[in-house]
Amino acid sequence: MDINPSNRPGFFERLSSFLLRKPEDREQLIKLLHSAFERNLLDADALSITEGALAASEISVSDIMVPRARMEVIDIDDPLDKIIALVNRTGHSRFPVIDGNRDKVIGLLLAKDFLRLQSENRFSLRDWLRPAVFIPESKRLNVLLREFRVSHNHMAVVIDEYAGVSGLITIEDVLEQIVGDIEDEYDFDEDDDNIRRDQNGQYRVKAQTAIEDFNTTLGTQFSNEECNTVGGLILNHLGRVPRRNEAIELDNMRFRVLRADSRRLYTLLVSTLPGRDGPA
Repeated sequence: MDINPSNRPGFFERLSSFLLRKPEDREQLIKLLHSAFERNLLDADALSITEGALAASEISVSDIMVPRARMEVIDIDDPLDKIIALVNRTGHSRFPVIDGNRDKVIGLLLAKDFLRLQSENRFSLRDWLRPAVFIPESKRLNVLLREFRVSHNHMAVVIDEYAGVSGLITIEDVLEQIVGDIEDEYDFDEDDDNIRRDQNGQYRVKAQTAIEDFNTTLGTQFSNEECNTVGGLILNHLGRVPRRNEAIELDNMRFRVLRADSRRLYTLLVSTLPGRDGPA
């Protein structure tokens, strides 16, 4: 038997043999990638990012946008002290500017421009507005990401079929669908807190969170007879490990997977389903 290590196929040879199988559809491609992961040709992060990139072509802007009601906006007639308070409170780098109502977005204010604006003797917000980009709800994320890259824009206002404003989306929102949460997802994984409420009223929940603690915080009534953790609740419901960005609805709650690999669920984004009562 030939046991010469030099005759064994190397990494690139093994990877090539997988890629040469030429999957006929996306489902086969995903299976091929998972097979490569199981054979240690891809690590968990590479697999997760690849799956996120593939999924981007199937996700529309309306699926992940910040809805109109939760948009942080500046009115063109807002006084300077009100604008300063909003910028400090949110920490955002860009703000849609409206003229009277949220359906009339007239431009964007960049926080870095605002710092210069405050040094002006005459305060005129209109002089510092940048053009707003408007996109339809149906636009796919992969297309939008390409447009963001070409135009160097980082934010777009989402409009419905009647030209009314339905929300907004940033380049960070799109990238998070591919690589996972950018702002504080991994910092949160290392925090002592298992549940954290964000500025949009949604909850970031670690999969290891005890169901009893989850029920207490969110006012839910999930049973812990079959499993003890929120991650176990999701795994028991699906019968498998969910994919990143996958959404699961249980009772009146929506669980979206923020971080997971092929073997383990880490973090979830939890919100109340529209039209239903949420936690107290």
